[in-house]
Amino acid sequence: MGRALQQARIDAGLTVEEVSTSTRVRIPIVHAIEEDDFSRCGGDVYARGHVRTLARAVGLDPVALVEQYDAAHGGRPSPTPAAPLFEAERIRPERRRPNWTAAMVAAIVAVIGFVGFTLFNGDGGGSRSTHVAEGPAPAQKATGKPKPPKVVAPPPAPSESAIAAAPKDKVTVKLTAIDDKSWISAKARDGKLLFDGLLLKGDSKTFQDDERLDLILGNAGAIEIFVNGKKVADEFEPGQVERLTYTKGDPEVG
Repeated sequence: MGRALQQARIDAGLTVEEVSTSTRVRIPIVHAIEEDDFSRCGGDVYARGHVRTLARAVGLDPVALVEQYDAAHGGRPSPTPAAPLFEAERIRPERRRPNWTAAMVAAIVAVIGFVGFTLFNGDGGGSRSTHVAEGPAPAQKATGKPKPPKVVAPPPAPSESAIAAAPKDKVTVKLTAIDDKSWISAKARDGKLLFDGLLLKGDSKTFQDDERLDLILGNAGAIEIFVNGKKVADEFEPGQVERLTYTKGDPEVG
C-alpha cells in the first residue's frame, strides 16, 4: 500500500514536501506511510484518514486503499475517543439554585399592587367615577394605497460570456474536467495556494490573479482550459502530468 502511494506520487511528479503542503500531513508521517509504517499516525482512525488524504492527492482510489489497510490491520477500527482537549466542552455548568427570596418579594409586590388597583377602581371604594365623553369617532387620515414591496431580481448565473469578458488587467483561467476526473493545484503569483484537490468529471474551477497563475494538472488530457477568455488548444494525453504558467494577454504556457 505504501509503495503504491509512493509510486503514484512519483508518477504525478510530486515531491514529499509538495504532498505534505497540499494535504497538511507532516513530512515524517508521509515518509513513514510510504514505508508501510503507521506507528506515527496515532491510531487506526488517524492512519485511515491519512491514507485516504494521500490517495486523493496522488490520484489513487481512496476507498480501495482504505479497504486494503483495514484488511491488513484487523478490520475497520472502533471510533477513537475524543482527545482530553475537548473534554471541557462536554462539562455542563453547575445548575444555579433558584433565588426563593427574590421570588417571594416579587410575589408580595404583585399582590399589593393588585389590591391597590382594585380598591382604587372599585365601585364601592368611594364617590370617584369615570365619565367617558360620547361623540363621533375621529376620522382616520387617508394615507393612500400602500406601496407594493420592491422585487429585486436575482443576479444572473455566470456563463461562458463572463469568461470571454475577463478583465484585461488580470489573468483568468477556467479549468473543466471533460473526459475524466483530475487532481489539480493552482497558485497565485505570490505563492498563495488557491486550490488543491480533485476536479470531478463535469466540474469547473475558475482562478484569477493580477499577474500570473501556476498550475499542476495530474490528468491533463481530461482538462479543457480557457485562458483570458480564449480556449487553449492542447495535445495532452490522459494521465499526463503538466505544470503550466499563464499570464495576462494571449495564453502563454511557461
